[in-house]
Amino acid sequence: MKESIEAVTFDLWDTIIVDDSDEPKRIAKGLLTKYLTRRNLVHKFLEKHQSIDRELINASYAATDAAFRKVWYDHNVTWQVDERLEIVLKGVDRTLPKEEMAELVKLHEEMELEVQPDLAPGITDAIKELHGRYKLGVISDTIFSSGIVLRKILHANGLEEYFDVFVFSDEMGYSKPDPRAFTTAAKGLNVDITKIVHVGDRDSKDIKGPQRLGAKGIYTTVVTDRGSSKTSADAICRDYSNLVELVDSLNNGIKIVKE
Repeated sequence: MKESIEAVTFDLWDTIIVDDSDEPKRIAKGLLTKYLTRRNLVHKFLEKHQSIDRELINASYAATDAAFRKVWYDHNVTWQVDERLEIVLKGVDRTLPKEEMAELVKLHEEMELEVQPDLAPGITDAIKELHGRYKLGVISDTIFSSGIVLRKILHANGLEEYFDVFVFSDEMGYSKPDPRAFTTAAKGLNVDITKIVHVGDRDSKDIKGPQRLGAKGIYTTVVTDRGSSKTSADAICRDYSNLVELVDSLNNGIKIVKE
């Protein structure tokens, strides 16, 4: 029987990496949360030039975050960090010299590189077992950590080498479920889009997105369950020790009964 799946692509946050699992580590190190640290950084950089009310920064940052989420979900775009910070500064009618702005952006982007989040339980073994049997890729929206930083986190955990392609929204200019996120990965993997199964934790982005293009989707609840009872996924993975078996079953045309 001709194989129906040639490649497996993965979402990153809450699929490979546990989002905000770095926060307890920050607390243990005596550091503030990322939320407060980002606002403190903006305040610190602006205060070098002229005094400014911290509450104004908080309000502008909150409005920018809300706008970011709006365009992310409604228009499949994730603003780059420099774009977000420019909006924050416009909200308080301030600017920074080019060099200082670049440093502020870097400090935002590399925050999760300094104190790194954890990998999802069992994901390393699953990826290693899939490698060599299927081509592998990452398709991830970026929030604050850039694609460059996310590659470094994967490298630090010994996983970067297993992937053949990376599609990060800050580098591409669009985010899931924009069809280009998946077609770009298919092109990079040199496979037809219908030969891909994508693994992720958000039904609208990681399941319905690829399914509209004829690909398959595996919904993961290993880190968090955002609504597995309503997903249209071809399979649900609740434990990564079962992921290879799920992919193989889909590849062999075996119908999987979801819980």
